[in-house]
Amino acid sequence: MENVKKSSTSIKNWAVDDRPREKLFSKGAHSLSDSELLAILINNGNKENSAIELAKAVLKLGNNNLNELGKLSIKDIRGIKGIGPAKAITIAAALELGRRRQAAAALEKPLVTSSNDVAQYLRAIIKDYSYEVFAVLFLNKANKINHFEIISRGGITGTVADPRIILKKALEEDATSIVLCHNHPSGNLKPSKADEDITYKIKEASKYFDIKVIDHIIVSEEGYFSFADEGLL
Repeated sequence: MENVKKSSTSIKNWAVDDRPREKLFSKGAHSLSDSELLAILINNGNKENSAIELAKAVLKLGNNNLNELGKLSIKDIRGIKGIGPAKAITIAAALELGRRRQAAAALEKPLVTSSNDVAQYLRAIIKDYSYEVFAVLFLNKANKINHFEIISRGGITGTVADPRIILKKALEEDATSIVLCHNHPSGNLKPSKADEDITYKIKEASKYFDIKVIDHIIVSEEGYFSFADEGLL
């Protein structure tokens, strides 16, 4: 009798209209809850829990907040009983696609015209890192973005940016200007003395190659800080 009770949790035993895949097909993705969408990614449950129940456990791990869920590592997700490597990787891939879509939407404008344009794009890409990363946007003469790249990854409190690597990449990308960026996992947006020093160092080195540093933007969950807007460049 116990096995029958457990199997009754299977999505296959639900009414057709209540099954996530069938519901998405007939009513559209917008009609599904977060847990139902996750259940489609999870694909199947186990003897103890249906895919929906596993999905709810995943959401709970992220405090029932998709933004918080996006910060979890594959290892974190695998900590849930019933979520193996394949399921965890599928969920992580879906979250990354969502992050990239958000980033792309933030820069639908062909030109970079303000710090806000860049900040929204950069926040979408790097704000979820639990450690500091230093990134650079490489722009052409028309202020269009040629390339974005994370130059270095560091610890919780800092990272190191090598001006030689940045300028070498700028020359490879035919960039005439660059935007520096890094995140503050702590949430504090105030630039440190080290932030100011590296900005000055890269700015001065760039002059020798006729490359202009047009901004250095710090991003976090709280928002962003622009060196250009604050008159620090």
